[in-house]
Amino acid sequence: MKILLSVAFVLCWSSGFIGAKLGVGGASAITVLMWRFLPLAVVLLAVALVRRPAWQGLTARDVTRQAVIGVLSQSGYLLSVYYAIQLGVSSGTTALIDGVQPLVAGALAGPLLGQYVSGRQWIGLCLGLSGVAVVTLADAAAGGDVARWAYAVPLLGMLALVAATFLESRSRSRVAPSVSLTVHCATSAVLFSLLALAGGAAAPPADSGFWVAVAWLVGLSTFGGYGLYWLILERSGVTEVNTLMFLMAPVTAVWGALAFGEPFGVRTALGLALCLAAVVIVHRPGGRSGTRSGTRSGREGKPVDRDGRDPVACVPCPAPSPTDPNHRLSGGCS
Repeated sequence: MKILLSVAFVLCWSSGFIGAKLGVGGASAITVLMWRFLPLAVVLLAVALVRRPAWQGLTARDVTRQAVIGVLSQSGYLLSVYYAIQLGVSSGTTALIDGVQPLVAGALAGPLLGQYVSGRQWIGLCLGLSGVAVVTLADAAAGGDVARWAYAVPLLGMLALVAATFLESRSRSRVAPSVSLTVHCATSAVLFSLLALAGGAAAPPADSGFWVAVAWLVGLSTFGGYGLYWLILERSGVTEVNTLMFLMAPVTAVWGALAFGEPFGVRTALGLALCLAAVVIVHRPGGRSGTRSGTRSGREGKPVDRDGRDPVACVPCPAPSPTDPNHRLSGGCS
C-alpha cells in the first residue's frame, strides 16, 4: 500500500506540468488558470464556512500576508510555469528549473538570514544549477523556434517561490494549512479573473479538451496531489515526502517525452543525474551545523530563528520541499 500511495502521489503531483501542457494547447495560460482556480476557490470557501474554528484568531494582517504569499508562491509561480510551457519550453525542463528552489533558498539563507550554509550545500547548489543548465541547453538546441528568453520565465517563477519562502519564514503567527490554501486559491482566482477579463481572455474555448485539462488540473494535480501529500505526510513523515518530491522533475521529463514527444536525450539524462546528485549531497546525513548572528541552534543542531522555526521553511508548490525533517507545509497548489 505504501508503494502504491507513493507512486500515485508522484504521478498526481507531476501531472500539474502535464496538465498545463494540455491546457495551453488550446487556450492562453491566463484562461486556463482562471478556470482552474474559480471552481477550486468556490469549493474551498464553502468548506471554510463550515470549518469556521480554523479561522478564529486570524487578524487582517495574517490574511493579508497569506494573500501576498499566495501571489508569489501560487499566482506568480504557476503563471510562469504555464506561460513558459505555452512559449514552447518543455514540461520537464520547466519542472527541473523550478525544482532547484530548495537548493537556492538554502544557499540564500546565509546572506539573507545569517544562517550557516555548509560547503556541502554550496556544492549541491552548484551541481543543481549545472544540471539545470545542461538540460536547458539541450532543450533549447532541440526546441527549434523557441525564444531563448523563454527559458528565463520559469526561473522567475522559481525566484517567486524563494521570495515566498522567506516571507513565510518571517511570519510570527502560524496559520492552518486549510486556511492558507483557501486564501492562496481565492487570491489566485481573483487575480487571474481580473487579468483574463482585462485581456479579453475570460471566455473558455468551445473545445471539450479544455475542460478535460481543467478537470485534470483540479482533480489530479490539486485534490489528488495534495490529498495524497497529506496522507503520506501523516503516515510516513516529511522526510518520506521530501524524497518523493525530488522525483517530480525526472518523472515529468519522461512523461512529457512519451506524451508530447518532448526532447529527452543523453544531455537531458545527464542534467537530471546532476540534479539528483545535488539532492543526495545535500540530504546526506552528517556534516557541520552552525549559526551566525541572528540565529540560534535548534533541535539536531539546525539553525532556527528567534521563534524556533526553520528560517528556510518552504511554501509548497509543484517543486521539491526543503530538507528540514521537522517542516510542515502551509498551503499552495500544484
